[in-house]
Amino acid sequence: MVSSTATIATFAAVFVTLWVAHSVGDHWVQTSVQSADKGQHDRNPSQSSHVGRLACTRHVIGLTLTKVLLLALAAVVLELPLTIAGVTAGLALDAASHWWADRRSSLAWLAKVTGKTEFYNLGTGAHPFHPVTAEGKPAGHLGTGAYALDQSFHVFFLFLAALLIAAL
Repeated sequence: MVSSTATIATFAAVFVTLWVAHSVGDHWVQTSVQSADKGQHDRNPSQSSHVGRLACTRHVIGLTLTKVLLLALAAVVLELPLTIAGVTAGLALDAASHWWADRRSSLAWLAKVTGKTEFYNLGTGAHPFHPVTAEGKPAGHLGTGAYALDQSFHVFFLFLAALLIAAL
């Protein structure tokens, strides 16, 4: 199957737009509370608290709305031939994958089963050669393996979402 130039251009424009929107939504739109709480898990099944799931859901809603707004802007300005079905399918896949990864334990599990636990722990006190501040404390602000794996996971799903949006 040979893709048309218009489909290729649409894919490129959608991918760049989603990547920019992801960066804005993941770092500027997401609140500090959402970032801190989205990985929390209920330790006691009898508790009615769903703090982590709700924080992650609120984050993904804000992130997805950011993507919708920037994608709509790009579609209007660039006259992209997008369909409701394509945008819905692509953004649904992206939102679901983002929520899954941002619950943190799922991404940690994926790192473990793929042999990436040492890299996942890079930049934290759990890594044997972690960077430290002048006070000898872990220097996580230098970046962590968990963050790098998180972002590359999201970019992979942005790629798949852009393919869906351009193809449908």
